[in-house]
Amino acid sequence: MTNSLILKLEKYDRLSDDEKGALDNAIARIRTVEADEDIIREGDRPTESSLLLEGFAARYKIVSNGRRQISAIHVAGDFIDLHSFLLKTMDHGVLALTNCRIALVPHATLERITDEYPHLTRLLWLNTLIDGAVHREWLTAMGRLSATAHMAHLICELYLRLKAIGRVESDTIQLPITQAELGDTLGLSTVHVNRVLQELRKEGLIRFQGDALTILDWERLKKVGEFTSTYLSLQNEDRQP
Repeated sequence: MTNSLILKLEKYDRLSDDEKGALDNAIARIRTVEADEDIIREGDRPTESSLLLEGFAARYKIVSNGRRQISAIHVAGDFIDLHSFLLKTMDHGVLALTNCRIALVPHATLERITDEYPHLTRLLWLNTLIDGAVHREWLTAMGRLSATAHMAHLICELYLRLKAIGRVESDTIQLPITQAELGDTLGLSTVHVNRVLQELRKEGLIRFQGDALTILDWERLKKVGEFTSTYLSLQNEDRQP
C-alpha cells in the first residue's frame, strides 16, 4: 500500500527491505473519503498522519469573505499532514478533490520510526523540505508570473510528481481537477482559467480529453512556465552506497 511513497522516497535514496517493511507495518487502518469532503479540518489535533494512497487532495484555507485559497495539491504517495506529528494543531484544512483512499499512521508509530530508523527518518524529513520548496515556487509564481505562465508551471510540476510514482502514460496524466479548483489554486476566476487553458491549447502545448491532459511540447511548456525541476530533484547528501 505504500508503493507510491516508496517510489518517491527512492528518488532520493535507496530504502532497505526493513525500512520498506516499517512503512507498510506503520499503517493502522485505511479510510475512504469522498470528493469534496474534508480529510482534516483546520483546528483539528490529529493523533495520526494521513498518507494518500489514491486520488487527489488539496490543502486550503478560507478567508473572511468565504473565498477559498488552495495552497497545495497532493497526489498518491504524499503524506498530507506529516507535519502534524510535531505541530499538533492544524492551521489549515485538507480537502479530497476526488474520491480518496487514505492510510492512517499513528503518531506513536512515527515516533518509533524516528528512534529505530534514522535513515528513513531523514528521507521523510527531506520529503517535507521538498514540500517547502514547492511552496516557495508557488509563492513566486503567484506573485510574479502571468496567469498563463503560472498554469504552465503548475502543469509541469504535477506532471513530474505523477511521473515519479509511475502515473504518466505516453506524456499523459489523469488530472480530475475542475476549473473552479484550478481557479482556487491560481487565484483566478473560472472564466480566466478557461481562457488560459485555451491559450495553452492554441499554442500547441497541451491537449485535454476529459480528465486526460497530454503534454505536446514539454520544452516549450517549461519555458512558458519558467519551470525548473531543481526543487523536485533535491538529493539526500547522506546517500547509502
